[in-house]
Amino acid sequence: MSGPKAEEVGRLLFRPGKRPCPFATHHFYHGDILSRESGAVLDEALVVLMRAPRSYTGEDTLEIHCHGSPAVLRAVLEEVLKAGARLAEPGEFTRRAFLNGRMDLSQAEAVADLVGARAAKAREVALAQLKGGLAKKVKEIRAALEEQLAMLEAAVDFPEENIETEPPSETAGKIDAVAGEIARLLAGYEEGRLYREGVRVVIAGRPNVGKSSLLNRLLGEERAIVTPIPGTTRDFIEEEIQVGGVAVRLADTAGIREAEDAIEEEGISRVWERVARADVVVFLLDGSAGISAGDLRILGGLKEKKVIVAVNKSDLPQRLGRADVERALSGSRPLRISAKFGSGIEELKKLILETVLGGEEMECREELLCNARHKDAFERAAEFLAQAGESLASGLSPEFVAQDIRDALQSLGEITGETTSEDILDRIFASFCVGK
Repeated sequence: MSGPKAEEVGRLLFRPGKRPCPFATHHFYHGDILSRESGAVLDEALVVLMRAPRSYTGEDTLEIHCHGSPAVLRAVLEEVLKAGARLAEPGEFTRRAFLNGRMDLSQAEAVADLVGARAAKAREVALAQLKGGLAKKVKEIRAALEEQLAMLEAAVDFPEENIETEPPSETAGKIDAVAGEIARLLAGYEEGRLYREGVRVVIAGRPNVGKSSLLNRLLGEERAIVTPIPGTTRDFIEEEIQVGGVAVRLADTAGIREAEDAIEEEGISRVWERVARADVVVFLLDGSAGISAGDLRILGGLKEKKVIVAVNKSDLPQRLGRADVERALSGSRPLRISAKFGSGIEELKKLILETVLGGEEMECREELLCNARHKDAFERAAEFLAQAGESLASGLSPEFVAQDIRDALQSLGEITGETTSEDILDRIFASFCVGK
């Protein structure tokens, strides 16, 4: 419970094991939770009161630590509501923490990311932002711009004072330095997004090349139905694994060929929809057969994607030599695997991460950008700074440059919540789990 009546509600329901109970802040007390109507004991519990402002929300906060039975929790919750409390809205505790200055908006969003983290790297990025890594960088950038803005505004507001100002070229250089720092942050967004959201991988190829077998091997379980009948998979199957601490979302898809009926045609259409949204496509070939015209047609549709070519069925006699594959695939080097026996599977997992990251080592920086809202705000700030540079180069009045910098500061303030509108706050906190 959070709010000015948290202690009052606690005293109504809690009977301490030892009396008196002063409810000293941040001290646990042992006792019973009672029904106010019957006086019956609902649970034996620990209760702790955290007085404002030293609490998560910045308000008086009371926690009742019950036993974990749903029946117990339901009974205690009902008594709390009868005593005058109400159920929290989604994200309400974190919203109150933000409004009470306990954290900025980027940290508040990091709470939701931390709760929803599906892999180790996502947890690390969310925790770094919760500790204020991104907020610190935004504060540094804003401070540099505010310094330039103050000088420009002084020259505009007090022209008769003959305030000494720096040459436009020097101002432009400082603005360019800030813009360069923003560009550096934006360059890390794709890496940060992969940490936060995971890598989307689509397994594509002709029917019967072993796509479902590969999915099962990657998952370590029999998730997809495998038969020798072409066209068994009509719709996509999605499952998730972790590779190097990163969530990898795998999609097994229908084999791509000339559809034999409306159902198969719809399945193939969905394959291409999934391909369009994928970060990486694993294009599967059958090593025991040659490259067909169908394989080449599929490959032609993947030209704009990051593609890993995997030659399956390496446990069978091979009809597909490396030279044949490289010639057909314009020099691409295929990875030979056996979905049936597992050879090459670990190499494939590593190659997936290397492909999405351009072969670079993943680095979990404190200020790593991973939120699309933050990216949009930084991009708008960069545009305004570019306009400021153009204004300086054109010799325009300082008023124009000052306005561009104000607009950039407005955009940056949206990241930390200093200039964020109420409707944006509503959208952000509506995505939280109930309470937190």
